[in-house]
Amino acid sequence: MITVFTPAYNRASTLERLYKSLKAQTCTDFEWLIVDDGSTDGTEPAARKWQREENPFPLRYVKTANGGKHRAINAGVKEARGEAFFIVDSDDCLPPRAVERIVEVFASVAEDVRFAGICGLKADIGTKKALYNSAEAEGKDCSMLDIRYKYHIKGDMAEVFKTEVLKEYPFPCFEGEKFLNEAVVWNKISEKYIMRYIGDVLYYCEYLPGGLTASIRKQYRNSPQGAKLFYGGLIKDKKLPLKERIKASILYWRYLCFNKQAKCRLADVPPVSLLFILPGIFLFMWDKFKERI
Repeated sequence: MITVFTPAYNRASTLERLYKSLKAQTCTDFEWLIVDDGSTDGTEPAARKWQREENPFPLRYVKTANGGKHRAINAGVKEARGEAFFIVDSDDCLPPRAVERIVEVFASVAEDVRFAGICGLKADIGTKKALYNSAEAEGKDCSMLDIRYKYHIKGDMAEVFKTEVLKEYPFPCFEGEKFLNEAVVWNKISEKYIMRYIGDVLYYCEYLPGGLTASIRKQYRNSPQGAKLFYGGLIKDKKLPLKERIKASILYWRYLCFNKQAKCRLADVPPVSLLFILPGIFLFMWDKFKERI
């Protein structure tokens, strides 16, 4: 069984679209698990109403205090009853054959200990155009780092993980911070596991004005320990191309340099990043200037 997992925070206005797309699935071998990350809108009443309806799949709803998507994922992994874990955000939806295709392909890696799961395409919800070239990804068995840095296939992807693998790698949580880039965990998984890549669209996405993509820089500034962990990991990973490590070094200082919460002791600083402290400081000052205008 697949666990379709949705972390929800004040998205009652879009969650119904996802619900309708799940009811339209050609395969119903899944559960829908919603972890409500402290919503203050109509998310809970909507979910409770749908639970009372006749659905071809079980729908479970869990309410937690607001702590950010990474904490919601941790809670969801603990609650999941499926062997596969598919994160579908509350403002997105699925094409009708998504679960059917996941079940088919996941079976090919389920017993293979080399694999963390499978990965398909995301497509724009309006145009239905894939966010990267499906022909380039089709048929590759490789890590999530290799797909981006060895094969140079970029863009959001639709990962479906083995639930047991995610239990090995819970998201770190820092007090007072509500954001952590998911790549912190995905990159750790890449050190041990590979994924099977397919050319099927499994996911329709929409980037809303209030969504994470639109506010990523502010999120990093407000979550400096998480930013430190993410960019510090990239800097230290010698498998990454040099230009990616340089970029990470600059952004490391952009988000951490003057933030007292970051607790940046010199012993913790990747030495190579010190070469790029000045451009990082410049970008930090530029961010502060833009905040004032």
